[in-house]
Amino acid sequence: MIGLVTLAVSMMSTPELSWTEAAPGVWRAQIGKKDSPTLLEAAGAEPALDRMSSPAKRALPFDLDAVRGGLAAGRAFASVPLGKTEKIFGFGLQFQGSVRRGRVFHLKVDHYDDGQDETHAPVPLYVSEEGYAVLFNSPRHLAVYPGLGNRLDEPSNPPIRDRNTDPKWQAQPFSGMVEASATAPGMEILIFEGPTPMEAIERYNLYSGGGTLPPKWSLGFWHRTPTNATAEAIEAETTEFEERGYPLDVIGLEPGWQSKAYPGTFDWSDRLYPDPSGFVKKMTEKGLHVNLWENPYFSPQSSIYEEMKPHFATHMVWMGAVPDLLHKGASEKVMAHHARTHLDIGVSGYKIDEVDGYDQWLWPDHAMFPSGIGGEQMRQIYGSVWQRELDGMFRSRNQRTLGLVRASNAGAAKLPFAIYSDHYDHGEFIAAQISTGLAGVLWCAEIRSASNSEEWVRRMQSACLSHIAQLNAWSSGTKPWSFPEVEDEVRTAMMQRISLFPYLYTSFAKYWRDGTPPIYPMALVDGGTETDQYMLGQDLLVAPIITGTKKRNVRLPKGLWYDYYSGDRFEGGSTIEVEPPLDQIPIYVRSGSVIPTIEPALHLKDALDDPLLILRRYGTGPAQADLYDDDGETFDYEKGEGAWIDLSVVGETVTQTVEAGAWESIYKRIKLLKVGAG
Repeated sequence: MIGLVTLAVSMMSTPELSWTEAAPGVWRAQIGKKDSPTLLEAAGAEPALDRMSSPAKRALPFDLDAVRGGLAAGRAFASVPLGKTEKIFGFGLQFQGSVRRGRVFHLKVDHYDDGQDETHAPVPLYVSEEGYAVLFNSPRHLAVYPGLGNRLDEPSNPPIRDRNTDPKWQAQPFSGMVEASATAPGMEILIFEGPTPMEAIERYNLYSGGGTLPPKWSLGFWHRTPTNATAEAIEAETTEFEERGYPLDVIGLEPGWQSKAYPGTFDWSDRLYPDPSGFVKKMTEKGLHVNLWENPYFSPQSSIYEEMKPHFATHMVWMGAVPDLLHKGASEKVMAHHARTHLDIGVSGYKIDEVDGYDQWLWPDHAMFPSGIGGEQMRQIYGSVWQRELDGMFRSRNQRTLGLVRASNAGAAKLPFAIYSDHYDHGEFIAAQISTGLAGVLWCAEIRSASNSEEWVRRMQSACLSHIAQLNAWSSGTKPWSFPEVEDEVRTAMMQRISLFPYLYTSFAKYWRDGTPPIYPMALVDGGTETDQYMLGQDLLVAPIITGTKKRNVRLPKGLWYDYYSGDRFEGGSTIEVEPPLDQIPIYVRSGSVIPTIEPALHLKDALDDPLLILRRYGTGPAQADLYDDDGETFDYEKGEGAWIDLSVVGETVTQTVEAGAWESIYKRIKLLKVGAG
């Protein structure tokens, strides 16, 4: 009996790991055998070493030797120390909650379902208020136990209490570990130093390659048309946008553009689009870009079905064959078809649907793919792989894109796609957007429909201050003017999006250069746990209004803040109650900043043709802003072909400082606009 007890205890011991510094401030350890491809490999993530610097000196709150890992019960596991009151945030795109402890997370790619944590982007990354982040880089379904599950040999365990006699007994006693496990031969674990939570997230994004810098046109307004709309109907609809005075930059074509859909052919419909090249040319001449919806599963009627046969998985999705883009030659065939029939005639991007799906939608875990990957692994990385390959196709042409996708995972920061969802709760859309700053992904808080005119306005305002501003009318047929009584308020929200272009584009440039998310939660500002307010760039705090709510509380971090519209001043470190009019979404400006804007136009290309740069100044003290510009189309910015402009305002004087020899900016004319009395 004693021998058996000794054996059991030894089986529970967790060996120390061997750590290497994979990049400045990034520590890596391998548990068991490598499980390929990892999440980062699937996304094509390559560390941006030229933009990564060593962290400021501040020790992690634990020794690396205290991190353990091993193999047990057919699973690879890792254990990371956790303080008793330490708040952690993250674990991917989330629709609810903020602090991530006290419950088990099952991180699995799936369509969002009420009450579940399976999600479109189950990024197994968390960041601590203590200023570090941890990534479990495993392409498997992960179970994560943050502060749950007490190990027998853990010295930080609380005292054992008698439930019958001790009122302090707890069903979930404190556990001083974050543990993660997966049915796998091994797992890679990465720890990112801060020393602040924001710096830890920035380091993770840079280790993934740096954030995406989308093309300029993509930061305008998007409209997705009804599924079976004809080319003539879309041309008429875009004309109506102009006649009614609503901005428009991207037209999204839904399933009907294909000759067959669900499953798809990836070929144009002769019935709805008899002249695809002529249609795209007309859109381009109007200043519009065309984005194509795709369900990435092949119909036997696809023109390339036969040549793709060797690359299909054992199981189908909605009777469509599933291509394995990791199999030799598969991606080359698919992308060559896309280039020949789409990009060559001017298509600018894609919307990749149903790479998430409920369990009953996608292939089972035991499905097999020609590359040797199993169904479980492929489900976790399929969205990332499609993003990677489409991005590579555009990169080969030195052409930037921005698109939509239904699933993603770790390492996707550099991939030019935003996640979207069929789930449509307004408050949870905002919470999801906020969580993206902790996951290295983008989010499209699109508007589709509304129960009344107030909801239509409030949703439009939220959508226009997300990564992609989009109306998705694929099934509803809605237009911005669908509620005539609020046409002006909706137009105001859309035009505000256009006016903020210089600020938005600069925020994305910082995402690429520094790893700073363009939208992020208060958790990265001061540890706040709010899921209904967020930072848009580093100087604007946005507090959306949910339908039916006339008033709301806004917590302002320490320092002075100004109302974006009136210039009224507020002392930070406090919570204020606001009751905005219907045509305003509450926005607050950080003291000491000046917000670069432009005069809006119906198309971004027109707004950016000799633009008047309007610097919105708040208060009376000195103010500063960064402004970035480049050609907005190519990847030449990666070679230094761009301009960082330092704008400083003292009194009524604006000073521009530009690095010698930098890209010649389009911003030649400047106007200083003082907002409020200060």
